[in-house]
Amino acid sequence: MGGGESLDIDGRRIPITNLDKVLFPTTGTRKFEVIDYYSRIAAVMLPHLAGRPITRKRWPNGVESMPFFEKDLPSSAPDWLARFGEQHSKRVITYPLATSRADLVWFGQMAALELHTPQWRVPADEAAPKADRLVLDLDPGPGVPLTQCAQVALMIRDMLEAAGLTAFPVTSGGKGMHLYARFDRPVSPDSARTVAKQIATSLAAAHPDDITATMAKSVRTSKVFIDWSQNSGSKTTLAPYSMRGREQPWVAAPRTWTELSEPYLAQLLFNEVLERVDSVGDLLADLDELPELDDAAPTPEETRSASGGSPRWAPEPNPVVSLGEYRRKRDADKTPEPFGDEAHRERTPPEDNRSDPIFVIQEHHARRLHYDFRLERDGVLVSWAVPKNLPDDPGQNRLAVHTEDHPMDYADFEGDIPAGEYGGGHVEIWDRGTYETEKWRDNEVIVRLHGNRIQGRYALIKTGDKNWLAHLMSDEPRPILPDSLRDPRPMLATDESIENLDGRDWAFEGKWDGYRILLRYIDGNFRLTSRSGIDMTADFAELQSIADDLGLIDVVLDGEVVALDASGRTNFTLLSARNNTDEELTLKFYIFDILYLNGTSLLRRPWSQRRELLTELAPAFARSAYAEVPALLPGPGRAAVEESREQGYEGVVAKRRTSTYQQGRRTTQWLKHKNWSDIEVVVGGYRPGRGNRAHTIGSLLLGLPEDNGLRYVGRVGTGFTDAQLRSLAEELEPLRINRCPFVDKLDRPVASSAVWVLPKIVGEVRFMDWTTTGHLRHPSWRGIRRDKLPGDL
Repeated sequence: MGGGESLDIDGRRIPITNLDKVLFPTTGTRKFEVIDYYSRIAAVMLPHLAGRPITRKRWPNGVESMPFFEKDLPSSAPDWLARFGEQHSKRVITYPLATSRADLVWFGQMAALELHTPQWRVPADEAAPKADRLVLDLDPGPGVPLTQCAQVALMIRDMLEAAGLTAFPVTSGGKGMHLYARFDRPVSPDSARTVAKQIATSLAAAHPDDITATMAKSVRTSKVFIDWSQNSGSKTTLAPYSMRGREQPWVAAPRTWTELSEPYLAQLLFNEVLERVDSVGDLLADLDELPELDDAAPTPEETRSASGGSPRWAPEPNPVVSLGEYRRKRDADKTPEPFGDEAHRERTPPEDNRSDPIFVIQEHHARRLHYDFRLERDGVLVSWAVPKNLPDDPGQNRLAVHTEDHPMDYADFEGDIPAGEYGGGHVEIWDRGTYETEKWRDNEVIVRLHGNRIQGRYALIKTGDKNWLAHLMSDEPRPILPDSLRDPRPMLATDESIENLDGRDWAFEGKWDGYRILLRYIDGNFRLTSRSGIDMTADFAELQSIADDLGLIDVVLDGEVVALDASGRTNFTLLSARNNTDEELTLKFYIFDILYLNGTSLLRRPWSQRRELLTELAPAFARSAYAEVPALLPGPGRAAVEESREQGYEGVVAKRRTSTYQQGRRTTQWLKHKNWSDIEVVVGGYRPGRGNRAHTIGSLLLGLPEDNGLRYVGRVGTGFTDAQLRSLAEELEPLRINRCPFVDKLDRPVASSAVWVLPKIVGEVRFMDWTTTGHLRHPSWRGIRRDKLPGDL
């Protein structure tokens, strides 16, 4: 299995690439071994995947690189792969369904190491899916061994048996365990979730020192967290027998209850799982039965909702040509346009005998001159009206308005549509040819055109209800990302007055109260970096869904990660303490600049052009629950400042409309105004608390780095929540030192009771002004700056 360009798996031909690529460097496990594992494990794995939409987590460059989740099937997916469409907010996502060994081999070829599924199967009830199994994820906190998870699993087994349910344990291949139980009669996900939550909360109440049912990471130390939420209809769990993208090729492995009592219980590697299956078979054989998928598939009529016929659960049937909208707009007795009488006829291949689909661009002299771009797809011409024709420069992005599908014979139409009729005016063919599909999704289409006048790779990106963006992508080989954008640094503003700036030469944005972040999504690799270059991808892991939701190819964005409180205002204190608070918050990535898009660097483009592109893309960003392009503030500068204060913003950033993006530089092309004073400081020690703070921190001792060391600027004792104080005490404890880190001499009352710490933690405080002795007046703690290091100040 180590060579060759394709594999024949049960009559399916699967192209195979990079078989010798090492995907697990620690063990040297190569791609062909992953493919071989999924081929050999298929017989016992398929019953647990059958009928369940599969989300893949892929590591094309190995487990030491950045992975990405993939829900939608790519256009390159083989036609024989079963699929299922599920409505997600404004679009249908097409998931694969695993029905054969060939499907699993294809997943392995795609380096989809992890396969995640929900607890329900298709077809689902029209109103909601039904869960046929229960799952509890036992996640050990810091310092908790796998054997402690096993003890909790035994408790849950007894509770399930009392309820008439049989439990099946699976070591997860990560840190903990999964525990499954089968419902003989499927229930709603909400009901399954309620049962799981009752189990988790009752055990946590009975064993508060060892078990928690709370998701906050701050309370998990020395405890097993029972995650009951994965029973929700929208949640997925790593499938049994799936590999894990960890440092070693561990597997979600079914176990016996006897094994869970052993003192040396450990996760199992893929080769160990294969040996076990050869010896004992599938330990989960009684959990899932393999359904007859063909008989179970819902009909198109069964997928329609009561509201206008749009599908909620939408499998992809064979294409049916529908020209109803096209015909409603036209009168066959008055216009010479074709009406699709031959829409189902066999299309004659081009003279070069290629059977690629066709495209046509028609020049249309209607009320206004525009061009109609049409692509053959599923028996019709999918059409867009492009006012200025497709762009001929990768630096251009042009509007394309999606219109109704046209019949196939419209590709040959030239002539005059009578005045007063829909689209009245002269039509002639401007160009035509064939094309290849690289990607076709509801919100993104990538094709390579082969015409007489136009050739190249074009991306169409949906930005609104009918509005799309047409973009010429640089031809293969794909453009090399500029070195400066491989590790991007943000452009910085100078602190100067903006009140006298006009609104003609300057634009005004809100100054947000969060973390300045550069989002980089290149070749499927997602990364978030701070202003100082610190990797913050793991800190805001939920933002990784932005890349999927946007449907963009390659992009580098500049923005601010903020937390919105219950009133909708940005709140840095809430953001910095979000893992240690129960207060309601909404996480957002406010996007205010774009540096790179689909092979084109935008660094040398003026701000006005970059902002125009962001505005065009704003509806696409709105598809994400986390991404937003905030509106500009009204000019001139004085009005912008007034508006920012009314809205409770941190301040205003003024940007010269002609300014290019100067990475890592602080320039006067961007100016900033703050509505109050904040400062970033380094924690050099603390004074123990008294009274109700007797067992924690009373105040922090703060400093600013200077050439000769750390200068003391005072102490802060307000602005903390109890949870923040506990968390700070835990972080500072291992940093304790014997010597004062400040270069200046502190007052005896402060120094005598101080606990000194290594000056590594950067925090932010808000203050009124400076005292005559160079200390902060009335400071209030705002939170730790995880995106900064002391050397950045």
